[in-house]
Amino acid sequence: MVWDENRQIFVWITFKFLSLYRNVNSNVLTVKTAQIKEHIDRAKVGDQISFSFLLDHFWSDVYSFQLLRTRNENEAEDITIRTFSKAFDKIDTYNSNYEFKTWLITISKNIHIDLIRKKKSELLIKASRQEENTVYNLADDTPTAEDKLITEQNLATLLQHIKKLKPHYQKVINLRYFQELSYEEIAKELNEPLNNIKVKLLRAKKLLAGIITKKK
Repeated sequence: MVWDENRQIFVWITFKFLSLYRNVNSNVLTVKTAQIKEHIDRAKVGDQISFSFLLDHFWSDVYSFQLLRTRNENEAEDITIRTFSKAFDKIDTYNSNYEFKTWLITISKNIHIDLIRKKKSELLIKASRQEENTVYNLADDTPTAEDKLITEQNLATLLQHIKKLKPHYQKVINLRYFQELSYEEIAKELNEPLNNIKVKLLRAKKLLAGIITKKK
């Protein structure tokens, strides 16, 4: 009888705890969803901080998806960069009835399919390059927290940190911060679409800032 009463009390406490846990999780999810929506709306009007937030928040989702498909880190990273490049360019067309992550994955999947088709048919990508070169509304000269952190570093220390990045990230950082080239000039120098350069720099700055912060 005592055990039955204790068991009832235990079950009741457990139920209350799980109910509270669900409510807390639900509130966190609501806040997170609202935050993402806010950044999407801001990105639509060219807010650079929101572009950075969306890139950082969803990068792993898209990259992991492509890594499973391609089984190649370099290809997965390249397609992920292309994905965000196209998504930011077409962000005005995003339909909020769908999850933003689902929209990104769909874009990424289509890009991968296109690349496979182009490899198989050995056709040049003239038409798609013209589309990729369309500039999305991202303010070039708006300094971010990463920009401030990078420019505050001692030169010798900064160079050591940069060496820890992948070569293609090192290159865009060097062209942007040391040669002081514009986005357009970097795109011309590397013979890459302008959108790709912008996304690559956002990613490079985030990674470099992470290395700097970790060493502090």
